[in-house]
Amino acid sequence: MTETAQQGIHVLVVVDMQNDFIDGALGTPEAVAMLPRAEARIREFDGTVFFTRDTHPESYLMTQEGRNLPVRHCIRGTQGWQLAPAIGALCKERRAHIFDKPSFGSPALAEALSRLHWRSPIADVTIIGLCTDICVVSNALIIKAALPEVPIIVDAACCAGVTPEKHAAALETMRSCQVKVIND
Repeated sequence: MTETAQQGIHVLVVVDMQNDFIDGALGTPEAVAMLPRAEARIREFDGTVFFTRDTHPESYLMTQEGRNLPVRHCIRGTQGWQLAPAIGALCKERRAHIFDKPSFGSPALAEALSRLHWRSPIADVTIIGLCTDICVVSNALIIKAALPEVPIIVDAACCAGVTPEKHAAALETMRSCQVKVIND
């Protein structure tokens, strides 16, 4: 954990780097191409790392999300739900906490970051992962709302959207909400 009197803790949030979003049911060539950059970012990060994992029940298709996105994905316990192998290994190596989330954003993650910030000030939160236009933007905005004075950064080179166009649109939305976008 990196801590200084002036800067505080640096946090990395790795959003939904799961098989189904990389090369599975909802995978994209952009996600596959981004994976090595994300691995390097996690490996080199000097600070605290948290992970999220999209987590759905077997009855996913009967949920509101399932009716709007009728593609079974990230069903708890399946191969598609697992973090990509190299990402999962880094998660274990860092002994990082994983937040399983039933929807796009994780209020539990934001609450944990708020508690952490109360104990030891957070200098900044950097977010990487999938999909830029759904879960990355959702988590960035939830975290920004929970920690309005903490800089929130999204590393665009370590994110991928459902399409390149939606990725770019989500980055613009985040910029509008005072999230700093780097490496795009």
